[in-house]
Amino acid sequence: MEQKITRGGVYLAKLNPSKELEIGKVRPVIILNSQIILDATPPVIFICPLSSKSYEAFSDLHVKLSSRNGLNNNSFALVEHCRSISISRLNHPRISQASEIELDSITTRLQHLVGA
Repeated sequence: MEQKITRGGVYLAKLNPSKELEIGKVRPVIILNSQIILDATPPVIFICPLSSKSYEAFSDLHVKLSSRNGLNNNSFALVEHCRSISISRLNHPRISQASEIELDSITTRLQHLVGA
């Protein structure tokens, strides 16, 4: 039985195939959709991929998440790689949960990225 998908939930997702410099592999992602949208079970969700590496050139866009629960390593939310994916790319169950402060940091950086 699939568990309810939550805003800020950290799930493993299959991001392959990737093109050129897109981030790929099976990796943790944070769900960014509002809970109202997620409760309607959309076919496509908006995610922010996580990586164990951050590069200085992008440090203003990355948000550090400390290891916890099923997130075994310190990770970085790679805001420049946020995108929509099919909900079928998610692996269940949820492995962790981002805090409201972390979600706010990600959405603020996303707004800076798109010029909002």
